[in-house]
Amino acid sequence: MAQRVIFHVDANSAFLSWSAAYRVRVLGETEDLRDVPSVVAGDRESRHSIILAKSTPAKKYGIQTGEPLFQAMEKCPTLKVIPPDYGLYVEASRHFVQMLRRFSPVVEQYSIDEAWVDMTGTERLWGTPRTAAEQIRGRIWEELGFTVNVGISSNKLLAKMAGDLEKPNKVHSLFPEEMAEKFWPLPVRDLFLVGAATERKLRLLGIETIGELAQADVSILKKRLGKHGETIWHFANGRNADAVNPEPAENKGYGNSVTTARDVTRREEGQQVLLSLCETVAMRMRRDGKCGSCVSIHLRTNGFEHISHQKILHGATNVTTELYHAACELLDEAWDGYTPLRQLGVQMTRLSQEPYQQFDFFSGMDPRQFERKLRLDETVDALRDRFGEEAIRRGVFAQAPESHMAGGLSKFRRTGVTKPVPME
Repeated sequence: MAQRVIFHVDANSAFLSWSAAYRVRVLGETEDLRDVPSVVAGDRESRHSIILAKSTPAKKYGIQTGEPLFQAMEKCPTLKVIPPDYGLYVEASRHFVQMLRRFSPVVEQYSIDEAWVDMTGTERLWGTPRTAAEQIRGRIWEELGFTVNVGISSNKLLAKMAGDLEKPNKVHSLFPEEMAEKFWPLPVRDLFLVGAATERKLRLLGIETIGELAQADVSILKKRLGKHGETIWHFANGRNADAVNPEPAENKGYGNSVTTARDVTRREEGQQVLLSLCETVAMRMRRDGKCGSCVSIHLRTNGFEHISHQKILHGATNVTTELYHAACELLDEAWDGYTPLRQLGVQMTRLSQEPYQQFDFFSGMDPRQFERKLRLDETVDALRDRFGEEAIRRGVFAQAPESHMAGGLSKFRRTGVTKPVPME
Protein backbone atom coordinates (compact mmCIF):
# COMPACT_ATOMS: atom_id res chain seq x y z
CA MET A 1 0.00 0.00 0.00
CA ALA A 2 1.39 3.40 -1.03
CA GLN A 3 2.41 5.81 1.72
CA ARG A 4 -0.04 8.64 2.25
CA VAL A 5 1.19 11.93 0.84
CA ILE A 6 -0.64 15.01 2.09
CA PHE A 7 0.08 18.60 1.06
CA HIS A 8 -0.90 21.70 3.01
CA VAL A 9 -0.97 24.72 0.71
CA ASP A 10 -1.17 28.16 2.32
CA ALA A 11 -1.31 31.51 0.49
CA ASN A 12 1.32 33.89 1.86
CA SER A 13 -0.24 37.01 3.41
CA ALA A 14 -3.30 36.22 1.35
CA PHE A 15 -5.40 39.37 1.63
CA LEU A 16 -2.48 41.66 0.84
CA SER A 17 -1.09 39.36 -1.87
CA TRP A 18 -4.44 39.03 -3.60
CA SER A 19 -4.97 42.79 -3.54
CA ALA A 20 -1.44 43.37 -4.84
CA ALA A 21 -1.85 40.85 -7.66
CA TYR A 22 -5.14 42.42 -8.71
CA ARG A 23 -3.77 45.95 -8.67
CA VAL A 24 -0.69 45.03 -10.71
CA ARG A 25 -2.19 42.53 -13.15
CA VAL A 26 -5.63 44.00 -13.66
CA LEU A 27 -5.44 47.70 -12.77
CA GLY A 28 -1.92 48.11 -14.16
CA GLU A 29 -0.39 49.74 -11.10
CA THR A 30 3.40 49.91 -11.16
CA GLU A 31 3.90 49.75 -7.40
CA ASP A 32 3.55 46.28 -5.92
CA LEU A 33 2.19 46.43 -2.38
CA ARG A 34 4.34 43.44 -1.48
CA ASP A 35 7.50 45.45 -2.11
CA VAL A 36 6.70 48.36 0.23
CA PRO A 37 5.54 48.64 3.87
CA SER A 38 1.81 48.07 3.45
CA VAL A 39 -1.14 46.54 5.26
CA VAL A 40 -4.76 45.62 4.74
CA ALA A 41 -6.89 47.23 7.46
CA GLY A 42 -10.36 48.62 7.99
CA ASP A 43 -11.53 52.19 8.38
CA ARG A 44 -8.96 54.27 10.27
CA GLU A 45 -11.75 55.94 12.26
CA SER A 46 -13.31 52.65 13.33
CA ARG A 47 -12.58 51.10 16.72
CA HIS A 48 -12.17 47.67 15.17
CA SER A 49 -9.60 48.85 12.60
CA ILE A 50 -6.93 46.21 12.96
CA ILE A 51 -4.23 44.81 10.69
CA LEU A 52 -5.65 41.95 8.61
CA ALA A 53 -2.52 41.31 6.53
CA LYS A 54 0.92 42.84 6.12
CA SER A 55 3.75 42.87 3.60
CA THR A 56 7.22 41.52 4.34
CA PRO A 57 8.68 45.07 4.46
CA ALA A 58 5.97 46.02 7.00
CA LYS A 59 6.93 43.04 9.11
CA LYS A 60 10.45 44.48 9.43
CA TYR A 61 8.96 47.41 11.34
CA GLY A 62 7.52 44.99 13.91
CA ILE A 63 3.99 45.31 12.60
CA GLN A 64 1.84 42.33 13.60
CA THR A 65 -1.37 40.93 12.18
CA GLY A 66 -4.21 41.70 14.60
CA GLU A 67 -2.71 44.82 16.16
CA PRO A 68 -4.59 48.15 16.02
CA LEU A 69 -3.90 50.22 12.94
CA PHE A 70 -2.92 53.30 14.94
CA GLN A 71 -0.11 51.34 16.61
CA ALA A 72 1.16 50.15 13.24
CA MET A 73 1.15 53.74 11.95
CA GLU A 74 3.25 54.79 14.93
CA LYS A 75 5.83 52.16 13.99
CA CYS A 76 5.83 53.19 10.32
CA PRO A 77 4.32 56.62 9.54
CA THR A 78 4.72 56.01 5.78
CA LEU A 79 2.76 52.76 5.96
CA LYS A 80 0.48 52.28 2.96
CA VAL A 81 -3.00 51.22 4.08
CA ILE A 82 -5.57 49.65 1.77
CA PRO A 83 -9.11 48.59 2.70
CA PRO A 84 -10.21 44.95 2.61
CA ASP A 85 -11.94 43.77 -0.55
CA TYR A 86 -13.87 40.63 0.39
CA GLY A 87 -15.35 40.17 -3.06
CA LEU A 88 -11.84 39.94 -4.48
CA TYR A 89 -10.76 37.54 -1.73
CA VAL A 90 -13.65 35.16 -2.32
CA GLU A 91 -12.95 35.10 -6.06
CA ALA A 92 -9.18 34.65 -5.54
CA SER A 93 -9.84 31.82 -3.09
CA ARG A 94 -12.06 30.12 -5.66
CA HIS A 95 -9.29 30.28 -8.29
CA PHE A 96 -6.81 29.01 -5.69
CA VAL A 97 -8.86 25.90 -4.88
CA GLN A 98 -9.62 25.27 -8.54
CA MET A 99 -5.89 25.27 -9.23
CA LEU A 100 -5.28 22.68 -6.50
CA ARG A 101 -7.99 20.44 -7.97
CA ARG A 102 -6.00 20.28 -11.20
CA PHE A 103 -3.43 18.26 -9.27
CA SER A 104 -5.78 16.09 -7.18
CA PRO A 105 -9.56 15.71 -6.87
CA VAL A 106 -9.26 15.34 -3.09
CA VAL A 107 -8.97 18.89 -1.75
CA GLU A 108 -10.19 20.05 1.65
CA GLN A 109 -10.38 23.79 2.08
CA TYR A 110 -9.46 24.65 5.67
CA SER A 111 -9.92 28.41 5.42
CA ILE A 112 -10.22 31.04 2.74
CA ASP A 113 -6.47 30.90 2.04
CA GLU A 114 -5.34 27.36 2.88
CA ALA A 115 -6.22 23.80 1.96
CA TRP A 116 -5.07 20.21 2.26
CA VAL A 117 -4.52 18.13 -0.86
CA ASP A 118 -4.29 14.33 -0.83
CA MET A 119 -1.55 13.54 -3.36
CA THR A 120 -1.33 9.83 -2.55
CA GLY A 121 -0.67 7.76 -5.66
CA THR A 122 -0.09 10.71 -8.00
CA GLU A 123 3.66 10.23 -8.58
CA ARG A 124 3.16 8.95 -12.13
CA LEU A 125 1.32 12.16 -12.95
CA TRP A 126 3.36 14.76 -11.12
CA GLY A 127 6.60 13.10 -10.00
CA THR A 128 7.94 12.95 -6.47
CA PRO A 129 6.10 14.85 -3.73
CA ARG A 130 8.65 17.67 -3.78
CA THR A 131 8.51 17.90 -7.58
CA ALA A 132 4.71 18.07 -7.45
CA ALA A 133 4.81 20.71 -4.71
CA GLU A 134 7.19 22.86 -6.74
CA GLN A 135 4.86 22.57 -9.71
CA ILE A 136 1.90 23.74 -7.61
CA ARG A 137 3.90 26.63 -6.20
CA GLY A 138 5.15 27.67 -9.63
CA ARG A 139 1.78 27.32 -11.36
CA ILE A 140 -0.01 29.44 -8.75
CA TRP A 141 2.60 32.18 -9.12
CA GLU A 142 2.55 32.13 -12.93
CA GLU A 143 -1.21 32.01 -13.40
CA LEU A 144 -2.63 33.65 -10.28
CA GLY A 145 0.18 35.99 -9.28
CA PHE A 146 0.72 35.16 -5.61
CA THR A 147 3.04 32.92 -3.62
CA VAL A 148 2.23 29.95 -1.41
CA ASN A 149 3.95 27.69 1.08
CA VAL A 150 3.56 23.96 0.58
CA GLY A 151 4.01 21.52 3.46
CA ILE A 152 4.46 17.83 2.68
CA SER A 153 3.92 14.88 5.03
CA SER A 154 2.00 11.68 5.60
CA ASN A 155 -0.82 13.31 7.60
CA LYS A 156 -2.66 16.62 7.78
CA LEU A 157 -1.12 17.79 11.05
CA LEU A 158 2.51 17.37 10.01
CA ALA A 159 1.79 18.78 6.55
CA LYS A 160 0.42 21.95 8.14
CA MET A 161 3.35 22.18 10.54
CA ALA A 162 5.76 21.68 7.63
CA GLY A 163 4.24 24.59 5.74
CA ASP A 164 4.86 26.87 8.73
CA LEU A 165 8.56 26.03 9.12
CA GLU A 166 9.79 28.95 7.01
CA LYS A 167 7.92 31.53 4.91
CA PRO A 168 7.27 32.87 2.34
CA ASN A 169 7.23 30.96 -0.97
CA LYS A 170 8.79 27.74 0.33
CA VAL A 171 8.32 23.97 0.09
CA HIS A 172 9.06 21.91 3.21
CA SER A 173 8.61 18.28 4.16
CA LEU A 174 8.01 16.91 7.64
CA PHE A 175 7.67 13.15 7.60
CA PRO A 176 7.77 11.16 10.87
CA GLU A 177 11.43 10.32 10.38
CA GLU A 178 12.23 14.07 10.18
CA MET A 179 10.45 15.05 13.40
CA ALA A 180 13.45 14.80 15.72
CA GLU A 181 15.44 17.22 13.57
CA LYS A 182 12.82 19.66 12.29
CA PHE A 183 9.83 19.44 14.62
CA TRP A 184 10.76 18.63 18.18
CA PRO A 185 13.24 21.53 18.72
CA LEU A 186 10.48 24.09 17.98
CA PRO A 187 8.91 26.11 20.83
CA VAL A 188 5.77 24.43 22.14
CA ARG A 189 3.76 27.54 21.16
CA ASP A 190 4.36 26.65 17.49
CA LEU A 191 2.33 23.45 17.82
CA PHE A 192 -1.12 23.43 16.26
CA LEU A 193 -3.86 24.20 18.85
CA VAL A 194 -1.42 25.42 21.50
CA GLY A 195 -2.39 28.98 22.39
CA ALA A 196 -1.00 31.43 24.93
CA ALA A 197 -2.98 30.01 27.88
CA THR A 198 -1.95 26.42 27.13
CA GLU A 199 1.65 27.52 26.64
CA ARG A 200 1.69 29.08 30.13
CA LYS A 201 0.36 25.89 31.67
CA LEU A 202 2.94 23.79 29.85
CA ARG A 203 5.74 26.09 30.97
CA LEU A 204 4.66 25.59 34.58
CA LEU A 205 5.24 21.89 33.94
CA GLY A 206 8.72 22.63 32.63
CA ILE A 207 7.74 21.97 29.01
CA GLU A 208 9.35 24.45 26.62
CA THR A 209 9.64 22.59 23.30
CA ILE A 210 7.45 20.30 21.22
CA GLY A 211 9.92 17.49 21.85
CA GLU A 212 9.57 17.88 25.61
CA LEU A 213 5.81 17.75 25.21
CA ALA A 214 6.11 14.58 23.13
CA GLN A 215 8.15 12.92 25.89
CA ALA A 216 5.93 14.11 28.75
CA ASP A 217 3.74 11.85 30.90
CA VAL A 218 0.37 11.94 29.19
CA SER A 219 -1.47 11.18 32.45
CA ILE A 220 -0.09 14.39 33.97
CA LEU A 221 -1.07 16.35 30.89
CA LYS A 222 -4.62 15.00 31.07
CA LYS A 223 -4.82 15.87 34.75
CA ARG A 224 -3.63 19.45 34.21
CA LEU A 225 -5.15 20.20 30.80
CA GLY A 226 -7.98 17.70 30.45
CA LYS A 227 -8.74 16.11 27.10
CA HIS A 228 -6.87 18.89 25.35
CA GLY A 229 -3.66 17.77 27.05
CA GLU A 230 -3.95 14.32 25.52
CA THR A 231 -4.77 15.80 22.11
CA ILE A 232 -1.69 18.03 21.93
CA TRP A 233 0.47 15.17 23.27
CA HIS A 234 -0.59 13.10 20.25
CA PHE A 235 0.08 16.09 18.00
CA ALA A 236 3.56 16.54 19.47
CA ASN A 237 4.20 12.92 18.54
CA GLY A 238 3.00 13.59 15.01
CA ARG A 239 -0.16 11.50 15.30
CA ASN A 240 -3.15 12.53 13.21
CA ALA A 241 -5.29 10.04 11.30
CA ASP A 242 -7.82 12.47 9.82
CA ALA A 243 -8.47 11.93 6.14
CA VAL A 244 -8.57 14.82 3.70
CA ASN A 245 -12.29 15.46 3.37
CA PRO A 246 -13.32 17.22 0.16
CA GLU A 247 -16.86 17.80 1.42
CA PRO A 248 -17.38 20.92 3.56
CA ALA A 249 -18.76 20.33 7.04
CA GLU A 250 -22.43 21.15 7.41
CA ASN A 251 -23.15 24.44 9.11
CA LYS A 252 -24.28 23.89 12.71
CA GLY A 253 -25.41 27.44 13.27
CA TYR A 254 -25.72 30.87 11.71
CA GLY A 255 -24.54 34.00 13.42
CA ASN A 256 -23.15 37.49 12.97
CA SER A 257 -21.73 40.10 15.30
CA VAL A 258 -20.61 43.69 14.96
CA THR A 259 -18.48 46.08 16.95
CA THR A 260 -20.36 49.36 16.84
CA ALA A 261 -18.75 52.67 15.85
CA ARG A 262 -20.16 54.22 19.04
CA ASP A 263 -21.17 52.73 22.37
CA VAL A 264 -24.80 51.61 22.48
CA THR A 265 -26.46 53.21 25.50
CA ARG A 266 -30.16 53.19 24.57
CA ARG A 267 -32.56 50.32 24.01
CA GLU A 268 -33.65 51.67 20.62
CA GLU A 269 -30.03 51.74 19.43
CA GLY A 270 -29.49 48.16 20.54
CA GLN A 271 -32.66 47.01 18.80
CA GLN A 272 -31.58 48.67 15.56
CA VAL A 273 -28.22 46.88 15.64
CA LEU A 274 -29.95 43.58 16.35
CA LEU A 275 -32.29 44.12 13.40
CA SER A 276 -29.37 44.72 11.05
CA LEU A 277 -27.76 41.48 12.28
CA CYS A 278 -31.00 39.51 11.99
CA GLU A 279 -31.31 40.66 8.38
CA THR A 280 -28.02 39.03 7.39
CA VAL A 281 -28.39 35.91 9.55
CA ALA A 282 -31.92 35.12 8.36
CA MET A 283 -31.03 35.83 4.73
CA ARG A 284 -28.15 33.34 4.82
CA MET A 285 -30.40 30.73 6.42
CA ARG A 286 -33.03 31.15 3.72
CA ARG A 287 -30.43 30.88 1.01
CA ASP A 288 -29.20 27.58 2.49
CA GLY A 289 -32.72 26.28 3.09
CA LYS A 290 -32.25 26.15 6.88
CA CYS A 291 -34.47 27.05 9.82
CA GLY A 292 -33.58 27.30 13.50
CA SER A 293 -35.36 27.01 16.82
CA CYS A 294 -32.77 28.42 19.28
CA VAL A 295 -31.92 32.13 19.25
CA SER A 296 -29.03 33.53 21.27
CA ILE A 297 -27.52 36.99 21.62
CA HIS A 298 -24.01 37.91 22.70
CA LEU A 299 -23.15 41.29 24.18
CA ARG A 300 -19.82 42.85 25.09
CA THR A 301 -19.72 45.94 27.27
CA ASN A 302 -17.21 48.78 26.91
CA GLY A 303 -15.49 47.19 29.90
CA PHE A 304 -15.15 43.97 27.85
CA GLU A 305 -17.57 42.02 30.01
CA HIS A 306 -19.30 39.30 28.00
CA ILE A 307 -23.04 38.61 28.39
CA SER A 308 -25.08 35.97 26.56
CA HIS A 309 -28.67 34.73 26.67
CA GLN A 310 -30.63 32.23 24.60
CA LYS A 311 -34.23 31.25 23.97
CA ILE A 312 -35.97 28.18 22.51
CA LEU A 313 -38.71 29.14 20.06
CA HIS A 314 -42.09 27.48 19.60
CA GLY A 315 -40.99 26.13 16.26
CA ALA A 316 -38.27 26.54 13.66
CA THR A 317 -38.02 29.65 11.51
CA ASN A 318 -35.86 31.70 9.19
CA VAL A 319 -38.18 34.71 9.07
CA THR A 320 -36.29 37.91 9.85
CA THR A 321 -38.95 39.46 12.10
CA GLU A 322 -39.38 36.24 14.11
CA LEU A 323 -35.65 36.15 14.81
CA TYR A 324 -35.59 39.89 15.56
CA HIS A 325 -38.46 39.81 18.07
CA ALA A 326 -36.80 36.95 19.95
CA ALA A 327 -33.47 38.80 19.96
CA CYS A 328 -35.13 41.92 21.38
CA GLU A 329 -36.70 39.90 24.20
CA LEU A 330 -33.28 38.48 25.02
CA LEU A 331 -31.76 41.99 24.96
CA ASP A 332 -34.26 43.13 27.56
CA GLU A 333 -33.49 40.12 29.74
CA ALA A 334 -29.70 40.29 29.45
CA TRP A 335 -28.96 44.03 29.46
CA ASP A 336 -29.67 46.63 32.12
CA GLY A 337 -30.33 49.22 29.42
CA TYR A 338 -27.59 51.70 30.33
CA THR A 339 -24.21 49.91 30.61
CA PRO A 340 -22.48 50.90 27.34
CA LEU A 341 -22.24 48.09 24.79
CA ARG A 342 -19.48 47.97 22.18
CA GLN A 343 -20.38 44.69 20.46
CA LEU A 344 -23.61 42.78 19.76
CA GLY A 345 -24.12 39.41 18.12
CA VAL A 346 -27.02 37.16 17.10
CA GLN A 347 -26.92 33.42 16.50
CA MET A 348 -29.46 30.81 15.42
CA THR A 349 -28.88 27.11 16.20
CA ARG A 350 -30.87 23.85 16.45
CA LEU A 351 -31.20 23.79 12.70
CA SER A 352 -33.72 21.92 10.58
CA GLN A 353 -34.58 21.72 6.92
CA GLU A 354 -38.21 22.76 7.19
CA PRO A 355 -39.99 25.52 9.14
CA TYR A 356 -42.65 24.58 11.65
CA GLN A 357 -44.74 26.57 14.10
CA GLN A 358 -46.82 25.71 17.15
CA PHE A 359 -49.89 27.97 17.00
CA ASP A 360 -52.14 28.58 19.98
CA PHE A 361 -55.79 28.22 18.89
CA PHE A 362 -56.93 30.72 21.52
CA SER A 363 -54.38 33.37 20.62
CA GLY A 364 -56.14 34.29 17.41
CA MET A 365 -52.88 34.04 15.42
CA ASP A 366 -53.47 33.14 11.78
CA PRO A 367 -51.00 30.48 10.55
CA ARG A 368 -51.10 32.19 7.18
CA GLN A 369 -49.29 35.18 8.71
CA PHE A 370 -46.14 33.14 9.01
CA GLU A 371 -46.35 32.09 5.37
CA ARG A 372 -46.87 35.68 4.24
CA LYS A 373 -43.84 36.87 6.24
CA LEU A 374 -41.67 34.17 4.69
CA ARG A 375 -42.80 34.99 1.15
CA LEU A 376 -42.13 38.68 1.80
CA ASP A 377 -38.60 37.94 3.03
CA GLU A 378 -37.90 35.78 -0.02
CA THR A 379 -39.10 38.58 -2.31
CA VAL A 380 -36.79 41.06 -0.58
CA ASP A 381 -33.89 38.57 -0.90
CA ALA A 382 -34.52 38.29 -4.64
CA LEU A 383 -34.57 42.07 -5.09
CA ARG A 384 -31.32 42.50 -3.15
CA ASP A 385 -29.66 39.71 -5.10
CA ARG A 386 -30.61 41.34 -8.37
CA PHE A 387 -30.17 45.04 -7.62
CA GLY A 388 -27.88 45.09 -4.59
CA GLU A 389 -28.39 45.40 -0.84
CA GLU A 390 -29.16 49.11 -1.01
CA ALA A 391 -32.10 48.54 -3.36
CA ILE A 392 -34.45 47.99 -0.43
CA ARG A 393 -34.15 48.68 3.29
CA ARG A 394 -36.51 48.95 6.23
CA GLY A 395 -37.87 52.39 7.09
CA VAL A 396 -36.16 52.38 10.49
CA PHE A 397 -32.82 52.60 8.67
CA ALA A 398 -33.85 55.45 6.34
CA GLN A 399 -31.75 58.06 8.14
CA ALA A 400 -29.51 55.73 10.13
CA PRO A 401 -25.72 56.09 9.67
CA GLU A 402 -25.21 52.41 10.48
CA SER A 403 -25.51 49.65 7.90
CA HIS A 404 -28.94 48.07 7.61
CA MET A 405 -27.25 44.69 7.08
CA ALA A 406 -24.44 44.37 9.61
CA GLY A 407 -22.10 41.61 10.61
CA GLY A 408 -18.76 39.94 10.07
CA LEU A 409 -19.50 38.78 6.52
CA SER A 410 -18.91 41.18 3.65
CA LYS A 411 -21.77 42.06 1.33
CA PHE A 412 -20.05 40.07 -1.40
CA ARG A 413 -20.15 36.84 0.61
CA ARG A 414 -23.69 37.55 1.80
CA THR A 415 -25.13 38.11 -1.66
CA GLY A 416 -22.86 35.96 -3.78
CA VAL A 417 -22.01 39.02 -5.90
CA THR A 418 -18.33 39.06 -6.76
CA LYS A 419 -16.45 41.27 -9.15
CA PRO A 420 -14.71 39.51 -12.03
CA VAL A 421 -11.05 38.92 -11.23
CA PRO A 422 -9.12 37.87 -14.36
CA MET A 423 -6.21 36.43 -12.38
CA GLU A 424 -5.83 33.37 -14.58
